[in-house]
Amino acid sequence: MKNKVTAALIASAMLGCLGTGVYAGSNLQEIKAYLNPGIKFKVDGQPVQLTNSSGAVITPIVYDNNTYLPVRSISNLLGVTVNFDGKSNTVELGEQTEGVSIAKGFDSSYHTKDPKVTIYNGKDYKDVFFDNGSGTRGSSFMLYPEGKYQKLYIQIAAIGEDLKEFTIQDSDTDTVLKKQDVRVEDGLVTIEADISGVKALYVHGDAKSGGSVFIPLTTSYYK
Repeated sequence: MKNKVTAALIASAMLGCLGTGVYAGSNLQEIKAYLNPGIKFKVDGQPVQLTNSSGAVITPIVYDNNTYLPVRSISNLLGVTVNFDGKSNTVELGEQTEGVSIAKGFDSSYHTKDPKVTIYNGKDYKDVFFDNGSGTRGSSFMLYPEGKYQKLYIQIAAIGEDLKEFTIQDSDTDTVLKKQDVRVEDGLVTIEADISGVKALYVHGDAKSGGSVFIPLTTSYYK
């Protein structure tokens, strides 16, 4: 979809409600507004129905000749992540300013902090996914962004043998978000994938006999 972020930013300027249940604060002002169920919506020329996180239909609110809708409903249609920072009382659209490491909650039998295998090219990454299994095999793990992020950046290196078809996939829909080979000669590379709205990811690749897969978790992150 063209100009997703731009469209979402324009839309957000017109919208008055997050739909997140956040109402605390002293800046709220009571107003008199009207529901207008007659307004219809299209995205890229196709009719759409706006719903909230529970699946209930959203009815536009009209106030002072402007139409207001929850930011989250619009962002979901446009494929742009939205978050609310309660500390700064700020709506965040698209990529977050600070990356969030995938290390938190990471679960895999190849997850290790053993200093014997966390070092790559002289740098100790402390916390890594290091698959040094035997034979030709699938090397895989799950991630759970829970729809909170716009992008995923994974750093990865193939050691000994190239890694074929390293794939980042939406686990719920089986949609492939990114696929590429990782060559030993490339060293540590960063692979980017658009994960807007994705709750669970299946990350996998085809490892050859004699090859290892090295992914530093501390420098791989959501954003």
